Amino acid sequence: MITDDSSCEHINAITKVKLSDEQVCEECIKIGSDWVHLRTCQTCGETLCCDQSSNQHMTKHNHKTQHPVIASAQPGERWLWCYPHQLFVEY
Repeated sequence: MITDDSSCEHINAITKVKLSDEQVCEECIKIGSDWVHLRTCQTCGETLCCDQSSNQHMTKHNHKTQHPVIASAQPGERWLWCYPHQLFVEY
């Protein structure tokens, strides 16, 4: 279990961080766009582009699904972001 000082129920509910072998944003590929970094949804495991990317597919995924937590899919980065609480947690 990941725990943080703020007792975020969304992050505390994660027992194992979903990691991805995906190195592409499939939504960007569909429209012929580029991305900056990738993020992995901790509810469904989908990997999409970050908010620094022009299409912000992961945030759009959150708005559509209400899946609350993402993890960085970048090698060497170990952090989670909770959309509802606007909370960043390193693990």
